[in-house]
Amino acid sequence: MNRDFPAEAHFRRPHRRFRNINLVFRYSRAALVATAWVSAGLFGLYILAFYAGALADRTMTKWNQNLPGLYEPGSLVTTSGIAMHFAAGGIILLLGCIQLIQAVRARFPALHRWVGRVYVAASFLAGLGGLTFIVTRGTIGGPVMDLGFGGYGVLTVLCAIQTYRYGRARQLSRHRAWALRLFALAIGSWLYRMDYGFWLLLAHGAGHLPSFRGWFDHIMAFFFYVPNLLLVELLLRSSGKEAWFGARLAASAAFVAATGFLLLGTYYFTRFYWGPAILQWLAG
Repeated sequence: MNRDFPAEAHFRRPHRRFRNINLVFRYSRAALVATAWVSAGLFGLYILAFYAGALADRTMTKWNQNLPGLYEPGSLVTTSGIAMHFAAGGIILLLGCIQLIQAVRARFPALHRWVGRVYVAASFLAGLGGLTFIVTRGTIGGPVMDLGFGGYGVLTVLCAIQTYRYGRARQLSRHRAWALRLFALAIGSWLYRMDYGFWLLLAHGAGHLPSFRGWFDHIMAFFFYVPNLLLVELLLRSSGKEAWFGARLAASAAFVAATGFLLLGTYYFTRFYWGPAILQWLAG
């Protein structure tokens, strides 16, 4: 019986390729989270610097530089809705990154809970503010953009409610799953600008019209958040011990590709757009 034990123990040890893919999966996931944290934090500061700064200076016409039709003098409800959307959006991008840090959740649970309450409330207000704008005025891109952005707002509100609901019920696995979905939606506005920036640079804006009613604009009405949710679902389904080799390999490849895209985009936008706006805001 003892002679068989070493062979049995060897049989029970995970195959080397499974150990290797687990390492690749863990490091690629950590790289993606770290990159998203830094980039989303920078974009959150930019949102507060550009949009909230313009609101404080009463120069809201600057909002129309990035997306025409955001501000129209005399439209109190519409302006309040989009202002709430941007202010809350900047907050959730900054706080969402903190909520992703496992060490904070483990060592400072009270901080995690209180930051989480602010984060969920800001997410709810951001979604509600965006929906208010769409209902009262509609987007520049017409029905397709209304549908895409409206769906984004509804999903944000839903994920905020579910994150809070399962957190209160102490159903932590479901709470974390919904919190990840909420963060995936929160970074949508950040990725929306990145996607457009790269498309204008690499494809010279093919399919994009100033009215945001071109074929590429119609794709982007959904693309800035649907792939994020799919990536989160892949992450959730490939994190368990029962995850099979192919799922973790596919997830690792997706994480590496997403990390590379975000690193390049973060460098480009921070150097030419976000960085100068943040520095100008901080300089007063």
